[in-house]
Amino acid sequence: MFQTLFSIGDQQISVFLVVLVILILSLSQRISKLMTSYIFPTVYKRYDLDRGVQFTFDKIFHYTIMVLAAVISLSTIGIELSALTVFAGIVGVGIGFGLQNVASNFISGIIILFERPIKVGDRVLVDDIIGDVEKINMRATIIRTLDNERIIVPNSYFLEEKVINRSYGDRVMRLVLPVGVAYGSDVNQVREVLLQVAEQERLVSPTVLSKPEPFVNFVGFGDSSLDFELFVWISEPDKVIVMKSNLNFRIYNMLAEHNIEIPFPQRDLHVKSVDPEVYNHYAE
Repeated sequence: MFQTLFSIGDQQISVFLVVLVILILSLSQRISKLMTSYIFPTVYKRYDLDRGVQFTFDKIFHYTIMVLAAVISLSTIGIELSALTVFAGIVGVGIGFGLQNVASNFISGIIILFERPIKVGDRVLVDDIIGDVEKINMRATIIRTLDNERIIVPNSYFLEEKVINRSYGDRVMRLVLPVGVAYGSDVNQVREVLLQVAEQERLVSPTVLSKPEPFVNFVGFGDSSLDFELFVWISEPDKVIVMKSNLNFRIYNMLAEHNIEIPFPQRDLHVKSVDPEVYNHYAE
Protein backbone atom coordinates (compact mmCIF):
# COMPACT_ATOMS: atom_id res chain seq x y z
CA MET A 1 0.00 0.00 0.00
CA PHE A 2 2.90 2.31 0.81
CA GLN A 3 5.05 1.02 -2.01
CA THR A 4 6.51 3.78 -4.20
CA LEU A 5 4.99 3.95 -7.66
CA PHE A 6 6.94 6.91 -9.04
CA SER A 7 8.67 10.05 -7.95
CA ILE A 8 8.04 13.74 -8.59
CA GLY A 9 11.28 15.51 -7.76
CA ASP A 10 12.24 14.40 -4.28
CA GLN A 11 8.70 13.34 -3.42
CA GLN A 12 7.91 9.62 -3.45
CA ILE A 13 4.38 8.85 -4.65
CA SER A 14 2.90 5.70 -3.15
CA VAL A 15 -0.29 3.77 -3.84
CA PHE A 16 -1.73 5.17 -0.59
CA LEU A 17 -1.22 8.78 -1.75
CA VAL A 18 -2.81 8.07 -5.13
CA VAL A 19 -5.85 6.48 -3.46
CA LEU A 20 -6.05 9.40 -1.02
CA VAL A 21 -6.05 11.93 -3.87
CA ILE A 22 -8.79 10.00 -5.67
CA LEU A 23 -10.86 9.94 -2.51
CA ILE A 24 -10.43 13.69 -1.99
CA LEU A 25 -11.50 14.48 -5.56
CA SER A 26 -14.40 12.01 -5.41
CA LEU A 27 -15.60 13.38 -2.08
CA SER A 28 -15.42 16.94 -3.41
CA GLN A 29 -17.44 15.94 -6.46
CA ARG A 30 -20.09 14.36 -4.25
CA ILE A 31 -20.23 17.38 -1.93
CA SER A 32 -20.68 19.66 -4.94
CA LYS A 33 -23.47 17.49 -6.33
CA LEU A 34 -25.18 17.26 -2.91
CA MET A 35 -25.13 21.03 -2.43
CA THR A 36 -26.34 21.88 -5.95
CA SER A 37 -29.02 19.19 -5.99
CA TYR A 38 -30.52 19.42 -2.51
CA ILE A 39 -29.30 22.41 -0.51
CA PHE A 40 -29.14 25.25 -3.07
CA PRO A 41 -32.59 24.60 -4.64
CA THR A 42 -34.29 25.48 -1.33
CA VAL A 43 -32.40 28.79 -1.28
CA TYR A 44 -33.26 29.48 -4.93
CA LYS A 45 -36.93 28.77 -4.27
CA ARG A 46 -36.99 31.02 -1.21
CA TYR A 47 -35.55 34.00 -3.09
CA ASP A 48 -37.33 33.18 -6.38
CA LEU A 49 -34.15 33.18 -8.50
CA ASP A 50 -34.48 32.42 -12.21
CA ARG A 51 -32.89 29.40 -13.88
CA GLY A 52 -29.99 31.41 -15.27
CA VAL A 53 -28.90 32.68 -11.84
CA GLN A 54 -29.26 29.19 -10.37
CA PHE A 55 -27.09 27.67 -13.08
CA THR A 56 -24.41 30.35 -12.62
CA PHE A 57 -24.21 29.81 -8.86
CA ASP A 58 -24.09 26.04 -9.29
CA LYS A 59 -21.23 26.22 -11.79
CA ILE A 60 -19.19 28.71 -9.76
CA PHE A 61 -19.61 26.62 -6.61
CA HIS A 62 -18.65 23.42 -8.45
CA TYR A 63 -15.52 24.95 -10.01
CA THR A 64 -14.46 26.45 -6.65
CA ILE A 65 -14.86 23.15 -4.81
CA MET A 66 -12.89 21.23 -7.45
CA VAL A 67 -10.06 23.78 -7.53
CA LEU A 68 -9.77 23.62 -3.74
CA ALA A 69 -9.81 19.82 -3.93
CA ALA A 70 -7.00 19.88 -6.49
CA VAL A 71 -4.91 22.21 -4.28
CA ILE A 72 -5.48 20.04 -1.21
CA SER A 73 -4.60 16.92 -3.22
CA LEU A 74 -1.32 18.42 -4.37
CA SER A 75 -0.48 19.51 -0.82
CA THR A 76 -1.30 16.01 0.45
CA ILE A 77 1.11 14.47 -2.02
CA GLY A 78 3.71 16.97 -0.90
CA ILE A 79 3.99 18.96 -4.11
CA GLU A 80 4.39 22.68 -3.53
CA LEU A 81 2.48 24.97 -5.85
CA SER A 82 5.65 26.92 -6.54
CA ALA A 83 7.09 23.78 -8.08
CA LEU A 84 4.38 23.87 -10.73
CA THR A 85 5.60 27.09 -12.31
CA VAL A 86 7.65 25.19 -14.89
CA PHE A 87 4.67 23.00 -15.73
CA ALA A 88 2.48 26.10 -16.00
CA GLY A 89 4.99 27.61 -18.42
CA ILE A 90 4.89 24.49 -20.58
CA VAL A 91 1.08 24.54 -20.55
CA GLY A 92 1.18 28.22 -21.51
CA VAL A 93 3.33 27.44 -24.55
CA GLY A 94 0.93 24.62 -25.48
CA ILE A 95 -2.02 26.98 -25.24
CA GLY A 96 -0.19 29.51 -27.36
CA PHE A 97 0.34 26.99 -30.17
CA GLY A 98 -2.39 24.39 -30.19
CA LEU A 99 -4.97 25.12 -27.53
CA GLN A 100 -5.96 28.66 -28.38
CA ASN A 101 -9.54 27.76 -29.25
CA VAL A 102 -9.98 25.59 -26.16
CA ALA A 103 -8.60 28.30 -23.88
CA SER A 104 -10.67 30.96 -25.63
CA ASN A 105 -13.87 28.97 -25.22
CA PHE A 106 -13.10 28.19 -21.57
CA ILE A 107 -12.46 31.85 -20.72
CA SER A 108 -15.54 32.85 -22.74
CA GLY A 109 -17.59 30.39 -20.70
CA ILE A 110 -16.44 32.05 -17.47
CA ILE A 111 -17.25 35.50 -18.88
CA ILE A 112 -20.72 34.29 -19.92
CA LEU A 113 -21.39 32.95 -16.41
CA PHE A 114 -20.48 36.28 -14.81
CA GLU A 115 -21.58 38.82 -17.43
CA ARG A 116 -24.61 36.77 -18.45
CA PRO A 117 -25.28 37.94 -22.03
CA ILE A 118 -27.11 34.62 -22.20
CA LYS A 119 -28.28 32.32 -19.43
CA VAL A 120 -29.97 28.96 -19.09
CA GLY A 121 -33.58 29.18 -20.24
CA ASP A 122 -33.07 32.09 -22.63
CA ARG A 123 -34.53 31.87 -26.11
CA VAL A 124 -31.87 32.78 -28.65
CA LEU A 125 -31.53 33.02 -32.42
CA VAL A 126 -28.25 31.56 -33.73
CA ASP A 127 -27.65 31.41 -37.49
CA ASP A 128 -31.40 31.77 -38.12
CA ILE A 129 -32.11 28.81 -35.80
CA ILE A 130 -34.35 29.41 -32.79
CA GLY A 131 -33.63 27.51 -29.59
CA ASP A 132 -33.43 27.61 -25.80
CA VAL A 133 -30.16 27.65 -23.87
CA GLU A 134 -30.08 24.33 -22.05
CA LYS A 135 -26.60 24.22 -20.55
CA ILE A 136 -23.42 26.33 -20.45
CA ASN A 137 -20.41 24.03 -20.18
CA MET A 138 -16.72 24.85 -19.85
CA ARG A 139 -16.10 24.77 -23.60
CA ALA A 140 -19.47 25.03 -25.33
CA THR A 141 -23.10 25.96 -24.83
CA ILE A 142 -25.89 23.51 -25.63
CA ILE A 143 -28.99 24.92 -27.31
CA ARG A 144 -32.20 22.91 -27.71
CA THR A 145 -34.03 23.83 -30.90
CA LEU A 146 -37.79 23.86 -31.41
CA ASP A 147 -37.41 20.46 -33.13
CA ASN A 148 -35.85 19.11 -29.90
CA GLU A 149 -32.43 18.90 -31.52
CA ARG A 150 -29.27 19.97 -29.68
CA ILE A 151 -26.82 22.47 -31.14
CA ILE A 152 -23.37 22.66 -29.57
CA VAL A 153 -22.06 26.22 -29.93
CA PRO A 154 -18.52 27.24 -28.82
CA ASN A 155 -18.70 29.75 -25.96
CA SER A 156 -16.54 32.26 -27.82
CA TYR A 157 -19.28 32.55 -30.49
CA PHE A 158 -21.55 34.44 -28.07
CA LEU A 159 -18.86 37.05 -27.41
CA GLU A 160 -17.59 37.46 -30.97
CA GLU A 161 -20.74 37.19 -33.10
CA LYS A 162 -24.12 38.88 -33.13
CA VAL A 163 -26.65 36.78 -31.23
CA ILE A 164 -30.34 37.64 -30.79
CA ASN A 165 -31.46 36.94 -27.22
CA ARG A 166 -35.23 37.23 -27.03
CA SER A 167 -35.19 36.81 -23.25
CA TYR A 168 -32.53 39.42 -22.45
CA GLY A 169 -33.86 42.18 -20.21
CA ASP A 170 -37.48 42.74 -21.25
CA ARG A 171 -39.11 39.50 -22.40
CA VAL A 172 -41.95 41.33 -24.17
CA MET A 173 -41.84 40.59 -27.89
CA ARG A 174 -43.78 41.92 -30.87
CA LEU A 175 -45.38 39.53 -33.32
CA VAL A 176 -45.86 40.71 -36.91
CA LEU A 177 -48.54 38.89 -38.89
CA PRO A 178 -48.76 39.83 -42.60
CA VAL A 179 -52.25 39.80 -44.13
CA GLY A 180 -53.26 40.41 -47.74
CA VAL A 181 -56.82 41.19 -48.85
CA ALA A 182 -58.32 41.67 -52.30
CA TYR A 183 -58.51 45.06 -53.99
CA GLY A 184 -61.91 46.60 -53.39
CA SER A 185 -62.07 45.49 -49.75
CA ASP A 186 -63.11 48.03 -47.13
CA VAL A 187 -59.76 48.87 -45.52
CA ASN A 188 -61.40 50.29 -42.39
CA GLN A 189 -63.35 47.09 -41.94
CA VAL A 190 -60.14 45.09 -42.38
CA ARG A 191 -58.50 47.09 -39.61
CA GLU A 192 -61.44 46.55 -37.26
CA VAL A 193 -61.51 42.81 -37.98
CA LEU A 194 -57.78 42.42 -37.29
CA LEU A 195 -58.07 44.34 -34.01
CA GLN A 196 -60.98 42.07 -33.03
CA VAL A 197 -58.76 39.08 -33.70
CA ALA A 198 -56.11 40.42 -31.32
CA GLU A 199 -58.72 41.17 -28.64
CA GLN A 200 -60.32 37.73 -28.90
CA GLU A 201 -56.94 36.03 -28.52
CA ARG A 202 -56.08 38.23 -25.53
CA LEU A 203 -59.24 37.13 -23.73
CA VAL A 204 -58.26 33.45 -23.92
CA SER A 205 -54.47 33.77 -23.68
CA PRO A 206 -52.73 35.80 -20.95
CA THR A 207 -49.60 35.77 -23.11
CA VAL A 208 -51.11 38.45 -25.39
CA LEU A 209 -50.69 41.90 -23.84
CA SER A 210 -53.13 44.78 -23.92
CA LYS A 211 -50.29 47.27 -23.44
CA PRO A 212 -48.70 48.09 -25.85
CA GLU A 213 -51.95 48.01 -27.77
CA PRO A 214 -52.32 45.90 -30.95
CA PHE A 215 -51.83 47.92 -34.11
CA VAL A 216 -52.75 47.42 -37.77
CA ASN A 217 -50.20 48.71 -40.26
CA PHE A 218 -51.34 49.37 -43.85
CA VAL A 219 -48.12 48.37 -45.60
CA GLY A 220 -49.09 49.30 -49.15
CA PHE A 221 -50.44 48.14 -52.48
CA GLY A 222 -49.11 44.77 -53.63
CA ASP A 223 -49.29 43.15 -57.05
CA SER A 224 -52.38 41.14 -56.14
CA SER A 225 -53.48 42.43 -52.75
CA LEU A 226 -53.75 45.24 -50.25
CA ASP A 227 -51.05 44.42 -47.73
CA PHE A 228 -51.53 44.82 -43.97
CA GLU A 229 -49.59 43.82 -40.86
CA LEU A 230 -51.08 43.03 -37.45
CA PHE A 231 -48.76 43.93 -34.57
CA VAL A 232 -49.38 42.02 -31.34
CA TRP A 233 -47.17 42.03 -28.23
CA ILE A 234 -46.67 38.89 -26.14
CA SER A 235 -44.97 38.33 -22.79
CA GLU A 236 -43.47 34.89 -23.43
CA PRO A 237 -41.06 34.58 -26.39
CA ASP A 238 -41.04 30.78 -26.15
CA LYS A 239 -44.69 30.73 -27.26
CA VAL A 240 -44.16 32.74 -30.43
CA ILE A 241 -44.97 29.85 -32.82
CA VAL A 242 -48.12 28.81 -30.95
CA MET A 243 -49.38 32.39 -30.77
CA LYS A 244 -48.73 33.03 -34.48
CA SER A 245 -50.62 29.87 -35.39
CA ASN A 246 -53.59 30.75 -33.16
CA LEU A 247 -53.78 34.28 -34.53
CA ASN A 248 -53.54 33.10 -38.15
CA PHE A 249 -56.44 30.69 -37.56
CA ARG A 250 -58.50 33.53 -36.13
CA ILE A 251 -57.58 35.89 -38.97
CA TYR A 252 -58.65 33.42 -41.62
CA ASN A 253 -61.95 32.61 -39.89
CA MET A 254 -62.76 36.27 -39.20
CA LEU A 255 -62.03 37.37 -42.78
CA ALA A 256 -64.20 34.55 -44.12
CA GLU A 257 -66.98 35.47 -41.68
CA HIS A 258 -66.97 39.08 -42.94
CA ASN A 259 -66.70 38.03 -46.62
CA ILE A 260 -63.29 39.65 -47.03
CA GLU A 261 -61.42 37.89 -49.80
CA ILE A 262 -57.84 36.71 -49.44
CA PRO A 263 -56.43 36.89 -52.99
CA PHE A 264 -53.81 34.71 -54.61
CA PRO A 265 -51.25 35.75 -57.24
CA GLN A 266 -52.57 35.57 -60.79
CA ARG A 267 -51.52 36.70 -64.25
CA ASP A 268 -53.62 37.67 -67.29
CA LEU A 269 -52.37 36.53 -70.69
CA HIS A 270 -53.38 38.70 -73.65
CA VAL A 271 -52.83 37.14 -77.13
CA LYS A 272 -52.40 39.83 -79.77
CA SER A 273 -52.04 37.64 -82.85
CA VAL A 274 -52.30 33.98 -83.79
CA ASP A 275 -50.91 32.21 -86.82
CA PRO A 276 -53.87 31.45 -89.15
CA GLU A 277 -52.85 27.82 -89.62
CA VAL A 278 -52.74 27.28 -85.85
CA TYR A 279 -56.10 29.03 -85.42
CA ASN A 280 -57.76 26.95 -88.14
CA HIS A 281 -56.29 23.74 -86.70
CA TYR A 282 -57.78 24.30 -83.24
CA ALA A 283 -60.97 25.88 -84.57
CA GLU A 284 -61.80 22.62 -86.30
